[in-house]
Amino acid sequence: MLTFLAKRLAATLPVLLVVAVAVFMIVRLTPGDPAAVIGGNGATSEDIDRIREQLGLTQPLWQQFTLWAGHVVRGDLGHSFFLNESVLKLIGQRMEPTLSLAGGTLLLAVLIALPLGTLAAWRMGGWLDRAVMAFSVAGFSIPVFVIGYVLIYFLALKVQIFPVQGYRPLSGGLGPWAYQLVLPCLTLAVTYVALLARVTRVAVSEALTEDYIRTARAKGIAERTVLMHHALRNAAVPVATVVGVSAALLLGGVVVTETVYAIPGLGQLTVDAVLNRDFPVLQGVVMFFAVAYVLVNLLVDLSYLVLDPRIRY
Repeated sequence: MLTFLAKRLAATLPVLLVVAVAVFMIVRLTPGDPAAVIGGNGATSEDIDRIREQLGLTQPLWQQFTLWAGHVVRGDLGHSFFLNESVLKLIGQRMEPTLSLAGGTLLLAVLIALPLGTLAAWRMGGWLDRAVMAFSVAGFSIPVFVIGYVLIYFLALKVQIFPVQGYRPLSGGLGPWAYQLVLPCLTLAVTYVALLARVTRVAVSEALTEDYIRTARAKGIAERTVLMHHALRNAAVPVATVVGVSAALLLGGVVVTETVYAIPGLGQLTVDAVLNRDFPVLQGVVMFFAVAYVLVNLLVDLSYLVLDPRIRY
């Protein structure tokens, strides 16, 4: 186990290096000068040059990257050009809303998709199966922001069940926190329910054709037990893979939803950094997402040992 962890962690280092180089170059080559944004409309060319020198933007790109990478290795993601705050501090302040949204969405998607996919596989070709497949196609086809605005219109403006926008921290109480997240989580969950239900349907339908399923049924085992403890359990590996990928994608894919619902999370921080050309914040957030993605994939690989003892690394 320890050898496997060491190998996987070592394999992630080149990936993180490539991500670091890519995000650094893309940010620097994107049109727009942070010095001009900071200086404002009344800044002269001399003022802009002075700001650029203060920010270290006059140095060669390789030197800027080496300096930034050295700080990242030591756990320092730099300071924001505009907010004059540590990037790590800004990420820490915005982490709770993003993790709450991603975690709530993933939990909701799993609770809805696994039963739907299992029942669709059990009744393959029936009306439920056709309904699940139609929902899967629609869930992939409709953009997230459209789903968000539709839910806001009907559930927040027309019926007035849920609030339109905003976020309440967990420290203010579990009830208000969860209540505020219902609409954003529903908005994001539609796509992931469609994905997970479809994968679960395929995996369970394949498991239902195996000999051990026929043997279990021949022994008179209840159909519910056959589905939950035999078919779904043996289909857990591909389902766990998709759940892990969904969790990683959710961390980086909340930008649109946070913007629609005015949630002050990492997605909104990323949007602000792009608009302000705040290089350190943008680089720090992308590196945070990259590390989170790698760790989630590592946890998924470790889960295979629990879900399927036949797998050995």
